[in-house]
Amino acid sequence: MSDAVFTSDEFQALEQKVLRAVELVKREREARAAAEAEAAALRAQLAERTSATESQLATLQKERDLIRQRVESMIAQIDELL
Repeated sequence: MSDAVFTSDEFQALEQKVLRAVELVKREREARAAAEAEAAALRAQLAERTSATESQLATLQKERDLIRQRVESMIAQIDELL
């Protein structure tokens, strides 16, 4: 193995590359954290909307069943008249 000898300029250039790499990693981590937070918020919003939609669907199904019963009752009354 040979010992690497750096000149001052080469060392500064290497140092700058390392600092840029560190900054890049920091920015990427921050972007990832922001994306994960946004994804979590969107998942929560989706769950809330899904719950509201399921509740609306249940209400509409109950209303449909009630209307069906009323129509069947009216048909039965009409049949009695005939």
